[in-house]
Amino acid sequence: MILIYPPVVKPCEPPAGLARLAGALNAHGISHRILDANIEGLSALLETDFSPADTWTRRAFGNRFRHLEALGQWQIYAHRDRYRRAVSDINRLLTVKGQSFGIRLTLTNYEDPNRSAVRSTDLIRASEIFEINPFYDYFSNRLSRLIEEDTPSRIGFSLNFLSQAVTTFAMIGFVKRHFPQIQILLGGGLVTSWMAGPAWNNPFTGLIDHIISGPGETPLLALLGKTGDRPFYAPDYSAFIEKPYLAPAMILPYNTSTGCYWNQCSFCPEKAEKNLYRPVPPAQAVSELSLLTHCLKPALVHLTDNAISPAMMKALCADTRQIPWYGFTRITRHLADPQFCLALKKSGCVMLKLGVESGSQNVLDEMNKGTDIGMISEVLTHLKNAGIATFVYLLFGTPSETLKEARQTLDFTARLSDCVTFLNLAIFNLPVYGPDAGALNTRDFYQADLGLYQEFIHPKGWSRDLVRQFLEREFKKHPAVASILRNVPPLFTSNHAPLFVMSKAASGKRQKISEW
Repeated sequence: MILIYPPVVKPCEPPAGLARLAGALNAHGISHRILDANIEGLSALLETDFSPADTWTRRAFGNRFRHLEALGQWQIYAHRDRYRRAVSDINRLLTVKGQSFGIRLTLTNYEDPNRSAVRSTDLIRASEIFEINPFYDYFSNRLSRLIEEDTPSRIGFSLNFLSQAVTTFAMIGFVKRHFPQIQILLGGGLVTSWMAGPAWNNPFTGLIDHIISGPGETPLLALLGKTGDRPFYAPDYSAFIEKPYLAPAMILPYNTSTGCYWNQCSFCPEKAEKNLYRPVPPAQAVSELSLLTHCLKPALVHLTDNAISPAMMKALCADTRQIPWYGFTRITRHLADPQFCLALKKSGCVMLKLGVESGSQNVLDEMNKGTDIGMISEVLTHLKNAGIATFVYLLFGTPSETLKEARQTLDFTARLSDCVTFLNLAIFNLPVYGPDAGALNTRDFYQADLGLYQEFIHPKGWSRDLVRQFLEREFKKHPAVASILRNVPPLFTSNHAPLFVMSKAASGKRQKISEW
């Protein structure tokens, strides 16, 4: 069988889900091939000759291989302007290429104004007219060769993000038309979200033979006549070792759990979709990470959990091998302990992503975040003192927020700005089946049977337009906030942020990150 990761996703690390599936198939002796069509497809587009019409695109075209090479080396991550130029130029080439197909294409996104990723009829149409997809030349040739070589009976697609949806279905349509004897399997995070809705009624009958929800190891093995004999299989990354990911060395994604151990935030899709929390035993996770890093020599481990548990962090602290890592975690009492933060740093922790969400205690309480402003302040201070960078996530426009609370968030952020390395600002989206949906006056953003979010009339008049105005005219213009936002790597954001932190630490220089 062949398992495929379609474009477009940030091309800086392998897909963790397919590595887990490969490990499960290996454990049962099942022959397979893994194809990261995301990095291969983007690389193919960048290698294609074309005649740029404007100065910027001509310059970017001439420098594209130099830029790609630079993003694969450490030096550029110590020079913000050089990094921005490289990413901007490469992205420009993809944008221009996409325009010739009438789509909005970037290094991290794919939007087709004529085919919506949240409308099943549009995705089915994408499968019928696959020849007009910008990745067609790549995937038609690549899949034809692989099918001729391997003669697979099944091909599976891992669909995790909206930015993959249209091309995933274009690839499915190509296989269905030219190789109708092959069964099509579809799974991944986005598919799981679709299937979690109570109104789900499979619209892809006849196009897709098997759709899998949730972690795919056990269902895939069952489909192949095997019984899954363990909850988690050690991942296999051998298919990704030589791929030209945009990073100075391999970034190793690894999940120590699925779901979320807290699972109480009112806005959380995990809660709305009723996804169960399943942790890898911490001892097993540390053992697997030790073996993987010994064999693969990655620059960095990316723990891809929705929230790394305190138990997992304790296990990492107890390990003496100091594997460089980063990931997302909740604000907890563990992080309010300065000694625990120092132990995390010693374990190799480079950066923590933190869902602070708001500087208003009332908003945090309404969200059921289970934290308080005082503890958040302590955590940020202790992490800074320990030398751990922070990527802080803020959420605006929730049902309990008004301009008053948004300004409290601004004051909070400015007051602790020396403890915040990077910022992510988001506007609240209401999950279709979330606990808040029934209490609000809602309407669909658009006609879409696969939509995961819906619009609502804000009960306090704090509309999305007003939130955007506040963010652009007030929040982002505050000098302390503006300085932090300038640190954020364009497009790659948190995926490349720890590389800047590591490069700065390695340089031995004392200047602030914002002075690079």
